[in-house]
Amino acid sequence: MQPRILTITDHPDFASLLEHHVTTVWSDAELRPYEAARRGMLPEGFTAAGYDAVLLDHQLEGGLGLRWLGDLLQRSNFPPVLYFSAASDVVTAAQAREAGAVECLARERIDHRRLAELLRSSVDDRRRKMHLWRTSPEADLAYRFGSVRIRGHRFLKQLAAGGHSQVFLAESEKAGELVVLKVFREVPDKVEAHGTFNRFLQEYELVSQIRHPNVVRIYDLGIADDHAYIAMEYFPGGDLRSMMRDAMPVVPALRIVAQIVGALEAIHGVGVLHRDLKPGNVMLQADGTVALIDFGLAKVLALESEMTDTGQIFGTPYYMSPEQGHGEDVDARSDFYSLGVILFEMLTRRKPYNARSVMGVIYLHRNGPLPSLGPGLEICEPLLHRLLAKKREDRFQSAAEFGAALDALIVSQAGA
Repeated sequence: MQPRILTITDHPDFASLLEHHVTTVWSDAELRPYEAARRGMLPEGFTAAGYDAVLLDHQLEGGLGLRWLGDLLQRSNFPPVLYFSAASDVVTAAQAREAGAVECLARERIDHRRLAELLRSSVDDRRRKMHLWRTSPEADLAYRFGSVRIRGHRFLKQLAAGGHSQVFLAESEKAGELVVLKVFREVPDKVEAHGTFNRFLQEYELVSQIRHPNVVRIYDLGIADDHAYIAMEYFPGGDLRSMMRDAMPVVPALRIVAQIVGALEAIHGVGVLHRDLKPGNVMLQADGTVALIDFGLAKVLALESEMTDTGQIFGTPYYMSPEQGHGEDVDARSDFYSLGVILFEMLTRRKPYNARSVMGVIYLHRNGPLPSLGPGLEICEPLLHRLLAKKREDRFQSAAEFGAALDALIVSQAGA
């Protein structure tokens, strides 16, 4: 089994040097770089359970490596840490060893033979300890999500519970990351007749085909104790709603929409509809970009209506297209309509259609007048009204067409 090494440094050249040394020892070693200055401290609850060793640079955030070392070695079952500091800094080296580092090596001129020796012994020791831990009662408890035991995923906390599934925060040994773990409540044979299990599996199948910076990553799917589960990317920054407490400026709002359009272009390109676009399904990434999640209502266009009965409504009424609200066939242009509602809400901090009942909202989406953005936002109304057109043929016909119009508007406003 190939060794997995986590390297924590803010310096790409040093990361490359470490990779060279490690792959000289094991040609098939997997190194995962972690840039501290950009991503901040490793998330709370993360224990690097999927790694065999950690290489930690003293020169983090201007020389805060010892603070990092102290934090990491307080975490349960954390892997062995090899520390790197300046050769002349004997005080730091002594402090690192005292704190629990396996060894402190000279950063500028790494002794390859010594590093290889330390790596081999550290990896062997780590694997022995993890083998013993995985057979312990403590591990059995850590791998439990309610009544379901899912090996390779360590429970951290429950995030949500719905009618058919529970959602947890977990640490995945396979992904080497914190993940959102969605566990199906019912055993497959009990829910198959309702199509729910098919939708659950399809959520994974659809998204796993897509590699796009604005689409959630799916790490794993499996069956444990007769329950299906799916492990997906975790976004600690929350969702788009947190940015919508106040009306957003035009250009930032349009740039967020452009990222979602890019995600939709990738999704629609493989025959997938999202069908539930709303701020809660647009997540904030660490670098300030957004990612689209939750394809539980997605549908492969080629499968027609195998999973749902004709006329059945899925989605959130405030963001539904007129055709979706009335249980009619939907296509890519329905996703554009929902994105138009999101854009309106970002710019105005209100929804375009409100009523006292769900059916009232659905009625207004089909029959209400096109909404006005108000003073100062008139420049965006032609784009918005095309998105919110009642008839699909009056909307953008593809993500590429939508994206081109959006880019032109962004350029005109960014230079204004």
